[in-house]
Amino acid sequence: MNWTLSNKITAMRIVLVPVFILAFYLPAPLSYYASGLIFAIAGWSDWFDGYLARTRGEETAFGRFLDPVADKLLVTVALILLVEADFASTILVIILISREIIIGALREWLAERAVVVHVSQMGKWKTLTQMFAIEGLLLHDGFFGIPMQEAGTAFLWLATVLSLWSGYEYLKGAMPEFRKGS
Repeated sequence: MNWTLSNKITAMRIVLVPVFILAFYLPAPLSYYASGLIFAIAGWSDWFDGYLARTRGEETAFGRFLDPVADKLLVTVALILLVEADFASTILVIILISREIIIGALREWLAERAVVVHVSQMGKWKTLTQMFAIEGLLLHDGFFGIPMQEAGTAFLWLATVLSLWSGYEYLKGAMPEFRKGS
């Protein structure tokens, strides 16, 4: 295991998940700002660790494994908490989480077959809109006069559409392997 700086930042994102959960359950409205800040830090660290890995030549197999785990853990926990607090649509969150499970399993199956599946551009847009949606829904009461609940909900719908679209792209790309069988 190679603990490069970028891998340490990714691991920090996993450590932030229980801190995010605790912040979410602080008394309102402090909880929304605290959890929103933690989520924003974690979200930016996702971009930053990838940037560091690429620019410093620190891309590792461990980092390629750990980064999506950290992302999925943070986003899934945030979405579940938002549904529990009635800030997000249950059906949209079910679609988003289901897609992550299906595509994660597909990527693992393809990896066992020595097929490398790169993250699609649509998948990157999906992730970005998910991050905006979650941040908006966490700050649902408003932020500097901006109606964040409405913005967060709009981004959640957009993230769901992009999620289904990118999921379709992954499945379509895997069709040659499906046709081979076993």
